Formats: sequence, C-alpha cells, structure tokens
Amino acid sequence: MAIQGYDPVAFFTDHKPVKGKEEFPARYNGAYYYFASKEHRDLFKADPAKYEPVFGGYCAYGVSRDKLVEIDVDAFQIVDGRLLLQYSKGVRDDFNKDTKGNLAKAEANWPGLVEKKGK
Repeated sequence: MAIQGYDPVAFFTDHKPVKGKEEFPARYNGAYYYFASKEHRDLFKADPAKYEPVFGGYCAYGVSRDKLVEIDVDAFQIVDGRLLLQYSKGVRDDFNKDTKGNLAKAEANWPGLVEKKGK
C-alpha cells in the first residue's frame, strides 16, 4: 500500500494528508493507492505521474543521502509540482536548506537505489 494508505491527490487539493478509502483503489507502477473520493481517483487515473510521490514514496532527504528511509505523511511538501515525502518535519527543514542541490543528489541516487533494493 503506497503512502501508508493516504490519498496522493489530497496533498495537492486539500494541502494535507487525507486517509484513502478501500472502496476507491487504483494501481500504478506496481503500487496500490487508496483515494478519499471517486473524484480523486479519477484525477489520479487521468494523470498518475502528476500525483505519484517522487522516489517511490521514500524520504527524499534519505534518497539524497543514498538511503531508503520511511516517511511521516505530515512531513510532505510539493516542490516544482511534485510530491516529496520526508522522514520528519525537521528532516524536511534540513532538505530545504538546499532544496535544488538535495533534489539533484536524490535524482542521481534513485536509479542505483532501485537497482540495489527494488522499488
């Protein structure tokens, strides 16, 4: 279950984590997502890449440090229209000290992490 069962669209529309419901599921890139409403599921199905969390839903700062780290859904952020999840709000603050640099490191590390550990 992706994002601990939280609705990926809600981060963009409600600007907060909202738990998804089992009656509104969708699968994308091998992950199962739950949505708070049929409307959110339909938005996702129309453009899943827009709403899918970056780095497989792992902590973006962790990926920038070449590690796969779990996340706290309350430590999310939208950067350049993409959903980034972080381990904690403190880690998110550290990430944002150099958002562009950390994002570039994470993007460079991600293919190797997927290859080594699976997505």
